[in-house]
Amino acid sequence: MTYATVMVSLALDQSNEARLQVAGELAERFEAAIVGVAAAQFAPPLYFADGAEAQALIDEGEASVGRRLAGLEAQFRAATKNRGGHAEWRSAMDFPARFVLAQARCADIVVSGGQSPAFSDAFALASPKDLVMQAGRPLLVVPDRVNWLDLRSVLVAWKDTPEARRAVADALPMLRKARDVTIATIPERDDDRSVVMAGVTDVAAWLARHGVTATARICEGARNEAAAEQLEKVAGDVDAGLIVAGAYGHSRFRELILGGVTQYLVTQTARSVLLSH
Repeated sequence: MTYATVMVSLALDQSNEARLQVAGELAERFEAAIVGVAAAQFAPPLYFADGAEAQALIDEGEASVGRRLAGLEAQFRAATKNRGGHAEWRSAMDFPARFVLAQARCADIVVSGGQSPAFSDAFALASPKDLVMQAGRPLLVVPDRVNWLDLRSVLVAWKDTPEARRAVADALPMLRKARDVTIATIPERDDDRSVVMAGVTDVAAWLARHGVTATARICEGARNEAAAEQLEKVAGDVDAGLIVAGAYGHSRFRELILGGVTQYLVTQTARSVLLSH
C-alpha cells in the first residue's frame, strides 16, 4: 500500500502554510499526485433590501468569494510548483465540508488544518471535525505550528476497535518510513492487563510482518486522569511527531459530537495526527 494521491483542504479564514508544507512533503515522499481543494458560500445577511439592490449585494458577495478562492488557488500553485509530480486544483461555490467530502473520493489521504473553532462557519470552513467522521479516507490533521512531516517518532494510540485497526492500516506507508514506532494503549479500569498486553503484542507482530518494528506499551495513569492526558504524556515521553488513532464519535440531534480523545487529537497544537473512522 502507498499514497498515490494526496488531497489538501484549504480554508479561507485560517492559515494554510503548515498543511500545504506537510501535504507537499507527503506527496514528494510517496511520488504522489497532490490535489488542492477549497469551497465557500456567500452567506447573505438576515435582512437586506428587495429587488435590484438585493441582487447587487448577492452578486458582489459571490464575486468576493470567487476572488478569495482564486487567491487560495494561487497559494496552492505557489506551494506546489517546485514539488514535481502532478498538481491539480478543485474549487466551487459550495458548502466547504460537502465539497471536500465529495472530492475525497479521488484521494488516498486528506490533509487538513487543526485548531477548528468550537462553532465553525459552515459557509467558509471545512473543519476537521466535519471531515474526520465522514470522509471515508484517513485524515491527516496538521496544526499551524507544525512546519514539516516529522516521522522520526510515531505514536499509535491503540484501542481494540475497527476504527483503530483501520487507522494503523491506513498509516502503514508512513509507519514504514518512521524511525521509531510506539504502540500505546490505555486500559479501562477493569481490563485484564495480560489480555490488553496480548492485544498490543499482536499489533506489533502484525506490523513486523509489514516491515515495521514497533514497541508495545501499556499506559498506567493516575486514578482520575483522563485518557487524553495520559496520551499526551506518552506522546511527550516518546517525542512523537505523529500520532495515529481511530476516530470516535456519535450523532446527537443531528450534530456530530466527537469523543474525548478524538476531540483532543483534533484540537491539540503540537503534533500532526492521522485519524481514521
